[in-house]
Amino acid sequence: MKMRLALSMLAMGFTAGSVAAAENWPTKPVRFICPYVAGGAADIFSRTIGQKLGEAFGQTVIVDNRAGANGGIGTELAARAQPDGYTILLGQSGPLTTNPVLYKKIAYDPVKDFIPVTQGTLYMYVLVVPAANPVANIKDMIAWVKSKPGVLTYGSTGIGGGNHLAGELFNLMTQTKSIHVPYKGSALALADLLGGQLSYMFDTTITSVPQLKAGKLRAIGVTALKRSSSLPEVPTMDELGLKGFEITQWQAVMLPAGTPQPIVDRLHREVTKALKMPDVIERLATQGGNELVGNTPEEFARVIKSDLAKYAKLVKEAAIKIE
Repeated sequence: MKMRLALSMLAMGFTAGSVAAAENWPTKPVRFICPYVAGGAADIFSRTIGQKLGEAFGQTVIVDNRAGANGGIGTELAARAQPDGYTILLGQSGPLTTNPVLYKKIAYDPVKDFIPVTQGTLYMYVLVVPAANPVANIKDMIAWVKSKPGVLTYGSTGIGGGNHLAGELFNLMTQTKSIHVPYKGSALALADLLGGQLSYMFDTTITSVPQLKAGKLRAIGVTALKRSSSLPEVPTMDELGLKGFEITQWQAVMLPAGTPQPIVDRLHREVTKALKMPDVIERLATQGGNELVGNTPEEFARVIKSDLAKYAKLVKEAAIKIE
């Protein structure tokens, strides 16, 4: 088996030394780049999975927060790292499937510069209105928005964010026009929605659930093709008649292109194993509002390519531009 592996890797240009290094990996601390600030959802995922990897490897996994440019700075850093398995990337939809279609030029290629290991989580948005609003269902919602073209407002976490894309897709599919109001974070937008300064919002389920339970918001539909495990009673937008309506975001584990296959395989095994552990499920799914995935590298690669095509089409049709 080792002889076949060595011959195969030598045929791809690896030396005998790199074959042995891949088989024995890791023998020193591993850096896990998180391209967002400490304390956020991406950081929580990185530290939760990083801790499990450290336990499995018998090595320290150091989370390295490199925030900026909507995740672009840390993602570029990972793309330029040595492909030796000692740099792992927390991949996110923003820098890998939204930035490439929003910006004319970015410093990395989301497909060529990375190896997809596995999609760790998927999270969706829920269309919510203040509880005092008489809108009760999608039929009411569409009628209300159509009755006030260019008047109603919806909030987002910024231009090109998942909830901005959901709002623009809603405009396109219902042939309506509401005004986008970008915020620096979900909490500020949600506060203005509750305060009456916004008309509606596509909010993350994790931040909306407490407000829904408190009776301060009303849910209309979720943006995935499957219902949310945290809001199983809320139908999908697709179920409500907006066929094909899907805006989801994800967190994932990736490696720089050129990383030896044995390292990719080992990392895939350990991450997907971790995603099945009860304490990980509790933290990422129950507390974090995420749907856990754990797919194959091939399946995840198809998700990336599909999202790139979908968002490129949406950005063009909605004329979304970075100011």
